[in-house]
Amino acid sequence: MHLAYPAVLAVLLFCVGLYGVLARRNAILVLMSVELMLNAVNLNLVAFDVWLRDALHSGQALTLFTIAIAAAEIGIGLAIVLAVYRNRGSSAIDDLRDTAERPDDPDAPDDDAEGAVAEEPAPAETAEKPKKSQKAEATA
Repeated sequence: MHLAYPAVLAVLLFCVGLYGVLARRNAILVLMSVELMLNAVNLNLVAFDVWLRDALHSGQALTLFTIAIAAAEIGIGLAIVLAVYRNRGSSAIDDLRDTAERPDDPDAPDDDAEGAVAEEPAPAETAEKPKKSQKAEATA
């Protein structure tokens, strides 16, 4: 078997995955593109392991390790995407740009400015407000 065939296939898979990471707006499609890139690397590892006739089969062992890491990565990534979808209603990556802690409002005080003091509500003010239950808020 020539090494060129799996290497070209791996390059094509990696390029498709790279395009998906750079061009897609949906977080799930970006995760799928990352998986394509990892599969291209796995294909190269196995192809070079066979081509070099390694007695220890270290390329195949490293491929199994990479597959296990990729499975954990996709599980955590999907959990994050689901949490973002529940909070925002969309899994678009462009919508995540407004998650910065600082607002873009020019009138807002800057925390890094000298003499800026954050005002905290007094404990008595927060204790005096009656708390509504979620059911009462939903009916109001």
